[in-house]
Amino acid sequence: MRVGLLTAVAFAALAAGCTQTRVENGSAVAVPAAPMDEDARIADLVSRMSLERKVAQLIQPQINSFTAADMERYRFGSYLNGGNGGPYGDEFAPASLWLKLADEMWDASVAPLPGGEPAIPTIWGTDAVHGHTNVVGATIFPHNIGLGATRDADLIRRIGSATAAEIEATGIDWNFSPTVAIAQDDRWGRTYESYSEDPDIVAKLGAALVEGLQGGKGDPDRLGNGRVIATAKHFFADGGTAQGVDQGDVNGDIEALKALHARPYPAAIAAGVETIMASFNSINGVKMHGNKALLTDVLRGEMGFTGLVVGDWNAHGQIAGCKVDDCPQALNAGLDIYMVPDDWKGLHDSLVRQVRDGTISMERLDEAVGRVLRVKLRAGLLEKGALKPSMRGLGGRYATLGSAEHRAVAREAVAKSQVVLKNDGVLPLARGAKVLVAGSAADSIAQAAGGWTLTWQGGLELDNATYFPGATSIWAGIASAAREAGGSATLSADGSYASKPDVAVVVFGETPYAEFEGDRKTAVFDDEKGLALLRKFEAAGIPAVALFLSGRPKWVNREINAADAFVASWLPGSEGAGIADVLYGKRPATGRLSFSWPAACDGKPVNGPEGALFQVGYGLPLTANGALAKLDETCGYLSAGPSADWFVDGKLARDITVTAGGSALPNLRGSAGGITAKGIDRKRQEDAREIAFAPGASIVFAQPRNGVGAYRIAYNLPAQPEKPVKLTVGSNTIDVTRQLALSAGKGWREMIITESCAPGLGPNIAFASEGSLTMQISAIAREVMPEGADCSF
Repeated sequence: MRVGLLTAVAFAALAAGCTQTRVENGSAVAVPAAPMDEDARIADLVSRMSLERKVAQLIQPQINSFTAADMERYRFGSYLNGGNGGPYGDEFAPASLWLKLADEMWDASVAPLPGGEPAIPTIWGTDAVHGHTNVVGATIFPHNIGLGATRDADLIRRIGSATAAEIEATGIDWNFSPTVAIAQDDRWGRTYESYSEDPDIVAKLGAALVEGLQGGKGDPDRLGNGRVIATAKHFFADGGTAQGVDQGDVNGDIEALKALHARPYPAAIAAGVETIMASFNSINGVKMHGNKALLTDVLRGEMGFTGLVVGDWNAHGQIAGCKVDDCPQALNAGLDIYMVPDDWKGLHDSLVRQVRDGTISMERLDEAVGRVLRVKLRAGLLEKGALKPSMRGLGGRYATLGSAEHRAVAREAVAKSQVVLKNDGVLPLARGAKVLVAGSAADSIAQAAGGWTLTWQGGLELDNATYFPGATSIWAGIASAAREAGGSATLSADGSYASKPDVAVVVFGETPYAEFEGDRKTAVFDDEKGLALLRKFEAAGIPAVALFLSGRPKWVNREINAADAFVASWLPGSEGAGIADVLYGKRPATGRLSFSWPAACDGKPVNGPEGALFQVGYGLPLTANGALAKLDETCGYLSAGPSADWFVDGKLARDITVTAGGSALPNLRGSAGGITAKGIDRKRQEDAREIAFAPGASIVFAQPRNGVGAYRIAYNLPAQPEKPVKLTVGSNTIDVTRQLALSAGKGWREMIITESCAPGLGPNIAFASEGSLTMQISAIAREVMPEGADCSF
């Protein structure tokens, strides 16, 4: 238990049958007449809380939007740091400042309250999804897709334990992990957060991470020192959205959906997970944050979950009829904590008002508050003598971050996650070999780590020396291994060399992304820099090993053909030496695919054996003959037919007209028919347009004769449509309200309109909005695409 010196946290919070009170540290403390069980302790505490303090237990703001003074006034039950948030406005703050802020918030939350009202300590939640990667110097483990390739539950428990220790060292109590999504469409930008497309693999490894973070049920150190609260997320079917659109729709028979996507949750619950996070997505048109049938009836009724349900980032605001600062529907559906990063004051005010007017019953409020307190009680935070973060367990032991022990676990995980897809005799690398290491990704820890690394999206601008002290890049790991093997290694990002090497290792792949920024239209890998290097070495007769960094399987037939060996390295993190361990045979190649690998370039991922080049479970040992017959390299998405630009770089093509209400808008500027269009900057001065619709207005783009190809539109929607929006393409009218609502607030995206949703297409497109709407457009073109290409938004 996290106990020690007495603080102002009222031991009264845990007492029942109280016979008297006394004052300690200026706060009224009840003296229990007899020990109480968990339910009685919580009921007693809730009975002595004010309405305002109860509501505050359900409010979770982010650290960049409130102060310790706000905490002392409102007494938020929890708070979080966003993906780009750090203490005192510095997302790269040293560990000591993270702990300093944790102490300040703790002290503010337990300051004495008048009238004997118990002061409840707050808790801090963070997204430590592959290590405590918000903090410079922490160990960065492989993302879940790589861990799925290990199939090693014991390894995952050790990763959870190491992560928990590093989290506690900085004063944080709660990890929003593991993600137990079962990704079914690898175009989804969060595919790498999924262990597998196989629900049984996900269930096994998700439960193991819960045990690693919290401790196992019945363990004496469960939720004690060196442990943190875990969260299974996102309940449920976040990995099943149509076309892999983040926060999108999942449709189908509910029992079939549960059988697939809900399967990991009973395992996590059996492992003792204390919290579950609701998902952004809808199921059959109903947003999960407002879905009582699933949040309450299924999760609690069928699955028996008794912990708390926390929301995701402003996701309650997507419920029909809700705003981020006004949404009783979510609490009534079964949500216990609102994650409301910035609009916490307005939400607090509205919830207090809605309890008073009966929109939310006091019974439901007390139930939610009780669930929050139960987690705190189990974590030892409500005990007499509970300590502030810097005084408990590993608090302030900064050497825990990136410790040699933790890095060794990460290195083991990297090695076990490598999946050899092809090996025509070049692996393991020969002792004494001269190795050329090529590709800009070879010495980039940021690219190897991917998203959710120091910043939300990750980023290539994060250099090794400044942001990843103590880490080992893939290049550095190979260089060390080469020396140990009596050979040498040379780094050459562009693949140039003075003397011919014995073998080349080419490191390339996806650049970092997270969530919806990683959504893609196809499964095709179209960055040809790695391909060019592989073909260069092939032409020179130099054997080449391809290390492909990615957050999902991609169509890479060309690269596989050009390489003598091809390794799916996923997103390995900070310990690149684990890759060298496999390349040189110091560790066996035991990684096996947890996702199907696509064979054809139809732009669509596969799940299951049909259409798979490599099936789940595939992976070559180094001792196997892994030569492959040449793969088909034809791809319509790479050799698209003629393209015709309608609007690009701020200019309309000569034959394209734009009208609103029958009046022209020359070069897409001006006002007419309820439409106002003005120039805005996207990449350069006024290269895009902002189009404001008055209610009932429409805008038409047309050419004199029907051209060839699908429509591709680059657009940004700052806010969701207020009322229906329709897109007309030729003779087809499509209601796109739902699609635009999902796209809103996600930055620039592409809309692709093909024959699949607009048969025959046509020479014109038009947008019409029944309500006010603002849409930004930077490009419109017609482009020939492969037959069967999907419409997408």
